[in-house]
Amino acid sequence: MIPNTHVTQCSAAPIAEVWSWIKQTDSPKLIDMCQAVPAYLPAQQLRDYLGEAISSGEGAGYTSLEGIEPLRNALAIDISSRYQANIHADDAMITAGCNQAFCAVIDALCETGDEVIVALPCYFNHQMWLTIRGITPRYLSLNTESAIPDPAEVAGLLSNRTKAIVLVSPNNPTGATYSPECIEQFYQLAKQHNLALIVDETYRDFIDPNTPPHNLFQHADWRDTFVHLYSFSKVFALTGHRVGAIVSGKLLQEQLAKVQDCAVICASHTGQLAATYGLAHLHDWKLEKYHAMSQRAKALKEAFTAPGLNYELLSVGAYFAYVKHPFDISSLLVSKRLVEEFEVLCIPGVFFGEGQEQYLRFAFANVDEARFPELVERLIASQ
Repeated sequence: MIPNTHVTQCSAAPIAEVWSWIKQTDSPKLIDMCQAVPAYLPAQQLRDYLGEAISSGEGAGYTSLEGIEPLRNALAIDISSRYQANIHADDAMITAGCNQAFCAVIDALCETGDEVIVALPCYFNHQMWLTIRGITPRYLSLNTESAIPDPAEVAGLLSNRTKAIVLVSPNNPTGATYSPECIEQFYQLAKQHNLALIVDETYRDFIDPNTPPHNLFQHADWRDTFVHLYSFSKVFALTGHRVGAIVSGKLLQEQLAKVQDCAVICASHTGQLAATYGLAHLHDWKLEKYHAMSQRAKALKEAFTAPGLNYELLSVGAYFAYVKHPFDISSLLVSKRLVEEFEVLCIPGVFFGEGQEQYLRFAFANVDEARFPELVERLIASQ
């Protein structure tokens, strides 16, 4: 057999690749800052509810392609409140996680040979899917001062094959949050050139809950341009249940239904039940986790002010820190050395797009802040 060349040209799955470097996976000394995973279980009341629901037979069958109506209604209410907008259940499709949401949107929008504008550093699974589908990423350069992309660069990246602009805010891998003004500028550019603006907001529940992340939903014609991607995985610690969402206009939703039917039929029914319960009952629990993650980000930022540390913190927020290492070698080699000699596991910047050899991603959500001084001591020892 001859594999698809688009797939063979795609890089290996980064998380699995990095985990393969570990000699002893259960070492108590290991500081695992590789994958973005909550360090806590779902709320006890959610687990109790889900156990009873599964025991009674709920969640065993298919749902509609779009997802269960209670979840889509609850999500519409949640978005309307958070963004001070008027969103309807019909605007939402529930997906098997946010990764599948992105893949479905790309499949519904793009053909082989098309181009998509993405900001560096870019989420590795986004880049991988574009490669697998034979779609060319065009990169907005990394802003080495703020990690915020410059909308002015879009004009130089446009072609007659450009189909979309992709943003991730709060960002993975940098943790940076793009301002409403920045996102608005990208929206206006996308609208002007008849492109989709796809914004992955997986980590929006880990930034100020009292301020709308942007104002795009307030545009009367947002459904013609804006595509909102969301995940329930991090906010309710449901990573294994694979539940995400796409919020968009009817034209795109109709095409997404075809992709959904072929790819997964429907998102996990039990996961949808869990997400519905979370939206209805776990507002205070969600706020507690937001405050805890905010404190953890502050603690990491403080730890990186230690004297003698030559690793530079470019950006930190939500779940991630993006760090510039002090060596004249690739971040791939730096990451391997950190885990092999110092038992610090992180993702090399080379997995986040071109020109990222000088950077490392530290996912801090699953590491207690009490270990941050120890982390910094190991980084200093590695210099």
